[in-house]
Amino acid sequence: MSAFLRLAARRLVTLPLMLAGVTVLVFVVLRFSPNDPAYNALGDSASPQARAAYATAHGLDDPLPVRYVRFLGQLARGDLGYTAPPASPVADRIAVAFPLTVQLTLLSLALAVALALVLGVTGALYRDRWPDQLTRLVSVAGVAIPSFWLGILLIQRFALGAGLFPTGGYVNPADSLSGWLRSLTLPAIAVAVPVAASLTRLVRTSMVEELDRDYVRTAMGNGLPGWIVTRGALRNALITPLTVLGLRVGYLLSGAVVIETIFDLPGMGKLILDGVTNGDVALVQGAVLAIALSFLVVNLVVDLLYLVVNPRIRAV
Repeated sequence: MSAFLRLAARRLVTLPLMLAGVTVLVFVVLRFSPNDPAYNALGDSASPQARAAYATAHGLDDPLPVRYVRFLGQLARGDLGYTAPPASPVADRIAVAFPLTVQLTLLSLALAVALALVLGVTGALYRDRWPDQLTRLVSVAGVAIPSFWLGILLIQRFALGAGLFPTGGYVNPADSLSGWLRSLTLPAIAVAVPVAASLTRLVRTSMVEELDRDYVRTAMGNGLPGWIVTRGALRNALITPLTVLGLRVGYLLSGAVVIETIFDLPGMGKLILDGVTNGDVALVQGAVLAIALSFLVVNLVVDLLYLVVNPRIRAV
């Protein structure tokens, strides 16, 4: 337990450092945007005098380090600034859009993990036979298919063609649970398939290596039921895929942002698109920071789970 706590403390210490690096990167990159926050707030027809007065009042002409320190102070207070007119707090916009992106990401993650486990374990148990060849073919095809293209195909086939799902839009689960599931099913599939395909290859490879170990052969030779042996081998085989899962969640988040635009979902993707279209630096900055923080937190959770499931790490 003490070794686990030491390793967990190291992961927790690095989180603020990585978050600080993200804030620096986002702040500096967006400062080079051609959009002027003063004109975004006042309108393009504002006079140079009005622009100068606004910039002085809001410190837009201060040195970059001074503006960054002020930006950190605002973040510490939970102040992400205001959107372009009609002005509204960026934090309020994110609070409305972010839950939908989280819902889509979690649904996609559950689907990706389920598909990867079924296909990966099946391929390992039927190694070099037709089920294994089929799962490998499916995984290669899944990795090669862009999620946005798959989303368009799903809309054409299952929404416009069969009419089984809506072409877009979002239904709040509080209003209709079945409507919520139908509105997110096709987007979740589009986001999950490339991740499931890459995880399938990892699960299969890890499972094959685990099934070749001496303890598995000994257990099978002693007459232990195959399903018990497979369950024990699977737990050990999942250690390697789990280390990669945190990075894949980052892909899920970014993929969800793109897919939300295709399916007209009012999540973080639409928020970022609106910010870029309107030249709203504060909105884009707040949305990117929220996604980056989520990615860091998810990776921290995955690292801690890795410490829990890997006895070799706990024994260090």
